[in-house]
Amino acid sequence: MKTLLWPLRRHLSAGLVLALLGGCAQLPPAPSATPLLHDELFAASSEDVAPERVLALTDQMRDYADRELRITGHRDPRRALIEALHERGHLHLAYDATRTGNAGETYAARSGNCLSLVLMTGAFARHLGLAVTYRGISLEPQYTRAGGLTLENGHVNLLMAHRGERPLWGAQDLVIDFLSSDALRSQRAEPLEEHTVIAMYMNNRAAETLAEGRLDDAYAWARAAVLQDPAYGAAANTLAVVYMRRGALPQAETALRHALALHASNTAALSNLVSVLRAHGRAPEADAVAAQLARLQPYPPFHFLELGRDALAAGNVTQARELFARELRRQPYQHEVHFWAAQAAWRLGDTDAAAEHLRQAMDYSTTLANQKLYSGKLDHLRALRLQ
Repeated sequence: MKTLLWPLRRHLSAGLVLALLGGCAQLPPAPSATPLLHDELFAASSEDVAPERVLALTDQMRDYADRELRITGHRDPRRALIEALHERGHLHLAYDATRTGNAGETYAARSGNCLSLVLMTGAFARHLGLAVTYRGISLEPQYTRAGGLTLENGHVNLLMAHRGERPLWGAQDLVIDFLSSDALRSQRAEPLEEHTVIAMYMNNRAAETLAEGRLDDAYAWARAAVLQDPAYGAAANTLAVVYMRRGALPQAETALRHALALHASNTAALSNLVSVLRAHGRAPEADAVAAQLARLQPYPPFHFLELGRDALAAGNVTQARELFARELRRQPYQHEVHFWAAQAAWRLGDTDAAAEHLRQAMDYSTTLANQKLYSGKLDHLRALRLQ
């Protein structure tokens, strides 16, 4: 298998806990999602959440595909699409996880996260008659935070199967991914149905609008996601978080129980269920769920980062540095942790380590805004070192 990669910002295309982009293995039929929905609690959304829009080609995309990507002769028909994605000046994308775009939005913006890339590529491939397989990739949990939410980030890619008797690229399946082949080599890939990938997109949009405080829009997207794929537990968990933000705790509990019926070890749903049960005053039940969660996840996301920030505020800089290092052993690609590790290193007089952490914070950042922020701080540090 050959992996195609791009020199894009790093690989990791949010307290209440949400899960983004996660795949799932084969599961029993999911219970109906309809009982989870409570439209009466929300105003109508102005956003178009129709599933057919997710992979739809715009007129500009269709013109581009017909002009630049259709080829004739004996060449492998995947080559034109791969080269367009790979070469600067064609469809080359900048990595930006600020907003998950559908196929048309990603093409227009020339930026997106791993799911955005997969949607755009899948839309082009379908238009060109190429066989594709969407895949969820098992990676070590990585987390980001936004709008008071903790986001557990998953990863998806796309495989284009070999077709034809004399392909120029050889008889291989080709993988489209932001990650390097080294990062993917030891990871398990689970095939995903197209309707699940569409539900993932909707779930991402629900999380993003929720982080922005747009509760009615977040409900519309979460609602669409659970209807699109009732077996996608992350969407039910996101719907529960929307209910929690609205103060509808019984409805949140029902959605969380649905998510846990699909995946009993769903740590995001378990964490949120603990919060719901405690808010209901059901302490014994909450304690039992918390014990189950502790067995699966002894320390919550960002546990050592928060301890390190407390230590830094108290003037215990050496202890803070050790705690940040401990968090980085769990999340080596987390830009926020590298930023705080840089501050501890700077206060200890280790300017080389501070600069390195800032470089890594910039490289591993998932948004262009954060990359600009860390780049500015790195330039400032370099200027201070030259004085």
